[in-house]
Amino acid sequence: MRYLSILYTLAVSCWVGGAALFTFILTPAIFRDFDRDTAGAIVGILFPGYFRWGLACGVIALVCLLLSQRPRKLLAAAILTVMLTITALQAFVIEPKAAALKKEIPSLTTTELDHPLRQQFRTLHTISAAGNLSVIGGGIVLIFLL
Repeated sequence: MRYLSILYTLAVSCWVGGAALFTFILTPAIFRDFDRDTAGAIVGILFPGYFRWGLACGVIALVCLLLSQRPRKLLAAAILTVMLTITALQAFVIEPKAAALKKEIPSLTTTELDHPLRQQFRTLHTISAAGNLSVIGGGIVLIFLL
């Protein structure tokens, strides 16, 4: 059972650490060093793998948690389930819609901010960013529950 605890901790830590690295270090660096369209293309290439990483870490953590004898297991399982749901929505609903919209927008740099496609993209981006911060926040709570 100790191995389950170690694997659980590792999965949660890798998920939260990866999300924090991607959100607070990697993405800002890409947008700082490249023009908006190039940076958006790079991040767009990374998103599917980023979400698959989160889903894999979340599933591993949830399985280990359910098989373990951890205290506060029900609370942790609820938090993990919410985090997985958010990540799945990002991976399978929000990101594909945002990617399709980006293909229809000639340039995020030159297209007017009030253009309907830009507004739709901004809405999806805002929802995704809020979801991402929620996943990071949930992961931090899980780490403190350890």
